[in-house]
Amino acid sequence: MKKISLLFICRVLTALVLSLLPAGSFCLHAEARDPFGIEKLIGNTDAVLVAGPDGKIIYSRNMDQQMVPASALKVFTALTALHYLGPDYRFPTEFYIDGNNNLIIKGYGDPLLISETVEQIAVQVARHLPVVADIVLDDVFFAKPIDIPGASTLSRNPYNAPNGALCVNFNTVHFTRDKGILVSAEPQTPLLPLALKRIRGSNPDAGRITFSFDGDEITTYAGELFIHFFRDAGMTVTGGLRLGRVDPAKDRLIYRHASEYCVTDIIERLLKYSNNYIANQLLISIGASVYGPPGTLEKGVAAANGYANKVLGIREIVIAEGSGLSRMNRASAAMFFKMLDVFAPYHALMPTEGSDFFKTGTLSGIRTRVGYIRCGGDDLYRYVILLNTPDKTVDPIIRRIISYLQQ
Repeated sequence: MKKISLLFICRVLTALVLSLLPAGSFCLHAEARDPFGIEKLIGNTDAVLVAGPDGKIIYSRNMDQQMVPASALKVFTALTALHYLGPDYRFPTEFYIDGNNNLIIKGYGDPLLISETVEQIAVQVARHLPVVADIVLDDVFFAKPIDIPGASTLSRNPYNAPNGALCVNFNTVHFTRDKGILVSAEPQTPLLPLALKRIRGSNPDAGRITFSFDGDEITTYAGELFIHFFRDAGMTVTGGLRLGRVDPAKDRLIYRHASEYCVTDIIERLLKYSNNYIANQLLISIGASVYGPPGTLEKGVAAANGYANKVLGIREIVIAEGSGLSRMNRASAAMFFKMLDVFAPYHALMPTEGSDFFKTGTLSGIRTRVGYIRCGGDDLYRYVILLNTPDKTVDPIIRRIISYLQQ
């Protein structure tokens, strides 16, 4: 009789303790509060959240604490693009002819305007215009310069590539030397005068250079690439290259290119390559879409905040830019929990490792990872790992979570 009474008392006390714990602070499996064995791997400035396919929280630690998300923020930027631009939106680039036979190229921020695409466009335009005078570049759909918090204007690293309305090849050129001669490291991309000038000025043996806003480098490089492929396609360009703008009342649209990549295609590449340039091209384009041109970072941030507040119900997210490069960005695990709920239909756009669909983030002293683990057929478990403690790492945490869920 005494044994039964003691057992009953223990069960009552256990139920009482669990009822006093904050919601989401313990595992749904009654046998353990930390079913994954990860508690010792998480610091006071870190956050972890795991939820089941039904949305119920299995485990959480510091879920409401604001953290630096690093590139995990790109999931939020992707959601914002899907909301405002739509999954099927395709970035345009327009070509006009004016009264003096000048060809005007107007850019709208296409983040995947690359050499292969420019070559295809050139063939189409050359069919309409065998001879033109000047090539005029219209890049006014975005304001300039656009300063991205966290990006160094002095850096030549590709992750610091600037944003603009008329850009090609992510504003970078990859080169090498062959028997001492500078050559392109990418067969589809010629090494053009501006690139050669920049390479000789910095004098590296090989690598990648990044163009800047200085002297309108990014737009000028785009113009040089178009001229190269126009001439290859048989067009004669009798004049020079200059900046200008379309006059809709006078200039005639002769060709409108719609990108072969829709927004979901762009997001897949954004998440796969964690490209900061693509992320902020999307965000600035969103700003222009919502508030009108010219696109600015401020407009993009305002639109992103509006989406977070009004659609996701996230009130205190801090967005400085769209890539996660800035340490001023702040989000909690609970906020990512809501994002992952909405992004679930697009989870296959994320990089994968086995049953894990994820986006990582890395800054000095910051390691993050958010995503889904597929278990039991199509069931998706959501997880958020935001580590802002410099000596903490994501790998042992995600390994233990996956191991437990797949038992």
